[in-house]
Amino acid sequence: MFKQLYDKYRDMIPYMIFGVLTTLVNIAAYWLLAHPLGLPTVPSTVIAWVLAVLFAYVTNRKWVFHSEAKTRNEIIKEGVSFYLCRLGTGVLDWLGMYVMVDVLHWNDLIVKIAVNIVVIVLNYVASKLIVFRKKA
Repeated sequence: MFKQLYDKYRDMIPYMIFGVLTTLVNIAAYWLLAHPLGLPTVPSTVIAWVLAVLFAYVTNRKWVFHSEAKTRNEIIKEGVSFYLCRLGTGVLDWLGMYVMVDVLHWNDLIVKIAVNIVVIVLNYVASKLIVFRKKA
């Protein structure tokens, strides 16, 4: 029974672990850039996103989805696909931060956490169905 559950959720368990770590990279980088360094909301959010996506690609490729890409071209194609999918959710992150923090003046760290929860779910779906899908 436990083996069946593990096999069914084999990708989801490490994704949750590395998803939390990626979110921590994103939030910590954002906080450092926006608070001690005083950068505006959107540039801080974009730079934090770049750092988080780099961390996420390495961990997702190796430990979550166990990428089958071996050749240089396969890895480049996979990396571009990963970044394009993350760019879509990155835009959601940037717009959410801009609207809720800069326009509505809500608490930036609370908004950052809430937006990242939505982003994590969407990123998992995109990674599972598009980027790291198993070849037939």
